[in-house]
Amino acid sequence: MAKLHMAADASLRRAGRGRRVASSLSEINVVPLVDVMLVLLVIFMVTAPMIQRGIDVNLPAARRAGAVVGERVEVTVPLEYRQTHMVYLGRERIRADVLQERVRQKMETTTQKDVYLRGDGAVQLQEVIEITDKLKDAGVEHVAFVTKMPGER
Repeated sequence: MAKLHMAADASLRRAGRGRRVASSLSEINVVPLVDVMLVLLVIFMVTAPMIQRGIDVNLPAARRAGAVVGERVEVTVPLEYRQTHMVYLGRERIRADVLQERVRQKMETTTQKDVYLRGDGAVQLQEVIEITDKLKDAGVEHVAFVTKMPGER
């Protein structure tokens, strides 16, 4: 009888071991995954502001500058306008002689015929007036000058 009892104990031990192995294989360790995801999150949070870079323009300062909100059509006159006669419509660099047609195309779909003009502080007034005339010829009703507050970078 003793042999029988030992054989039954051995079969129970094997079944118990099998259950433990199966339960440990079904559990996935997520700690390394969470660690990697947190490191990636920190990397993206640090690099995201560096990726969003605009056009470098030294805006003139005005005491009563207000914040511009909402979607807008923006034209930028950079300092090198004198040499290249290139301006920016949004983020797209275009020649000044095609600005009128491109703005006219943009104004066809909008209800507000307003354009925000950003010009470098060192650009001459005559050059800004040339661009303003082209915008008015394109059907723009209001041209707003984008400035910055004194002391703002």
